[in-house]
Amino acid sequence: MCGITGWIDWNDDLTRQRPTLEAMNENQFHRGPDAGGTWISTHVALGHRRLAVVDPTGGGQPMLRRRGDYIYVMVYNGELYNTPELRRELVTRGYTFSGHSDTEVLLLSYIEWGEDCLQRLNGIYALAIWSERDQSLFMARDRLGVKPLFYARRGSALFFGSELKSLLAHPAIQPELDADGLTEVLIMGPGRTPGHGVFRNVAELKPGYYLVYNRSGLRIQRYWQLESRPHEDDLNTTAAKVRKLFHDAVTRQLVADVPVCTLLSGGLDSSAITAVAAEAWRQAGAKPLQTWSVDFFDNERYFVPDLFQPNTDAHWVQRVSESLGTDHHTVIIDTPELVDALAAAVRARDLPGMADVDASLYLFSRAIKQSATVALSGECADEIFGGYPWFHRPQAAAEGTFPWLRGLAERMHMLAPEVIDLLRPVEYVNRRYQETLAEVPRLPGEKTGEARLRELMYLTINWFKATLLDRKDRMSMAVGLEVRVPFCDHRLVEYAWNIPGSMKNYGGKEKGILRRALTDLLPEEVLSRRKSPYPKSHHPAYLKTVRKIVTEILADSSSPLLPLINRNNVRRMIQSNAMYFNKPFYGQLMTDAQYLAYLIQVDTWLREYNVIIR
Repeated sequence: MCGITGWIDWNDDLTRQRPTLEAMNENQFHRGPDAGGTWISTHVALGHRRLAVVDPTGGGQPMLRRRGDYIYVMVYNGELYNTPELRRELVTRGYTFSGHSDTEVLLLSYIEWGEDCLQRLNGIYALAIWSERDQSLFMARDRLGVKPLFYARRGSALFFGSELKSLLAHPAIQPELDADGLTEVLIMGPGRTPGHGVFRNVAELKPGYYLVYNRSGLRIQRYWQLESRPHEDDLNTTAAKVRKLFHDAVTRQLVADVPVCTLLSGGLDSSAITAVAAEAWRQAGAKPLQTWSVDFFDNERYFVPDLFQPNTDAHWVQRVSESLGTDHHTVIIDTPELVDALAAAVRARDLPGMADVDASLYLFSRAIKQSATVALSGECADEIFGGYPWFHRPQAAAEGTFPWLRGLAERMHMLAPEVIDLLRPVEYVNRRYQETLAEVPRLPGEKTGEARLRELMYLTINWFKATLLDRKDRMSMAVGLEVRVPFCDHRLVEYAWNIPGSMKNYGGKEKGILRRALTDLLPEEVLSRRKSPYPKSHHPAYLKTVRKIVTEILADSSSPLLPLINRNNVRRMIQSNAMYFNKPFYGQLMTDAQYLAYLIQVDTWLREYNVIIR
């Protein structure tokens, strides 16, 4: 994985702007600690930071190739998982290769097929290619949005970067918030509206889209979307296809020239990935596969099961590791380092995020990086196979809003009255919800219940999954760890999209079809384990500590957070012994401790990024 950045400006000589380009590039050093490079011509500046995973000696960037009298220059962040097939086809078309990197294959694919090359790619990517012949910049983002790509227009210039911090390193991009941006932070956060860059006039290229910028202007085009069609396979055929697609996705994503591991929670998704990887290791005669899990100091002592987190992971992790013969490592995080990492998590995401849930992943990734450069993780299975509680609660289907975004009234209660008047949160949330529903690819004649389930799936894939992928990318890449997500293979997503809910819930269990597909791959007790999300700390010391920090913020007259919140209501929440959020206000994990930690992150972000609210 890597970081890309740069800009194009028809009215400026960018050969004089090398220091600015280097500053933008170095702001993403963490994404590519192994190497860095820049390329500048009169109107184009491109930067790249490299994390070497495949072909360390031959995949340097920016990569240049000539065809006829013209050159093409590419910077790219990602991995192609069908590199061998593309290479063979390009060879038959007369191309030669100087190395074995996917970077070279991707660039030559664009030279051969242009924009249509995207239809041939299996992978995760954010890329920018300058065509001297066409005098145009081509940018694209993978179908599911695993890799980030932000951009902004200012006059005759178009700026881009893997992370917001690279854009903010250019003097033309200021950390300004308008009302919509502030609503994204205070109400939609830690999620974001698809395509919204939060800062004023900054956008994120949506998953499955490409962008062309030339002297005629800016053109944005969708090249992939989910398509609804009747599912005609029977139960056994469906399970067999799911297994085949899953196995192929995992196998493809194990390829690397650096150490690879898996993240193991003992749940269905991570255990299945680990099972396929462990078998591949055995067949190759390699040392046992390394697996990693995260836990918190004294967590078993204070854990109380609930609807959203029915049990802890430790027993399950041990069971799976012993069954598959992996070399397992558990990272234990204590409260002081968890609190300290809240600020690091803000810097990694460039925004307030999932509070300690982000911070713990940052610390977890940092520990893994000591032994591995690539990790495989189970994100996206719950989105495409219906694993979340809201897929199985009739009231969630009837609520008419984002099912993971609860406690809107409680969050508004914590805001200053004038901020509520400005933001109009209820109207904003409803507008974003209705915008997304209007995009849902409908299946004519579908029954009401199945149609509503399809809506929930689409909402979850486009919003909640995006939050988790944001989190996984920023926290892992902040320490130079590449995380791959096999369940985001677009072939598997496309197939699962049209499996009816009754089949997805085969046997009366969430993700029942996936459990059936994985029969004999895992121990029976793991196959039947109820979903349990990424763990969080239940230690009372954590809540006590974040209460103390927010109290200190309330007493600091210089805090930029204070004009945005209702200080009296926040103070009452801190001083109360009762839980304020009886249910998670976001997703499955975030309650009182996480809300206070989120306020800490907002305060940190406003200060460190010198955010201007207009």
